[in-house]
Amino acid sequence: MHITNEKIDELAHLARLEFNAEEKVKIKGDLERIVGFFDKLSEVDTEGKDPLVYMSDRVNNLRNDEIVEVISKKEALKNAPSKDSDYFKVPKFINK
Repeated sequence: MHITNEKIDELAHLARLEFNAEEKVKIKGDLERIVGFFDKLSEVDTEGKDPLVYMSDRVNNLRNDEIVEVISKKEALKNAPSKDSDYFKVPKFINK
């Protein structure tokens, strides 16, 4: 695929970008290398190969949820600069 200035202008419009003449030359070279890379990939024989969907064959490799009390409410509020019996008090920051 040959990259033209018109194609660069079209892509720039779709991406809401603006390029000067010097940037268009650099982008044209980059796009031609990218398209060349994909053309090279199309030469690879993939007959009989399943597509790679996941990077690992593990399914839902998650840890178990365990409820553990790490710090008590009393300990958490111990060093609070302002508190009531159960909550931290913070200054009002939304004005109506």
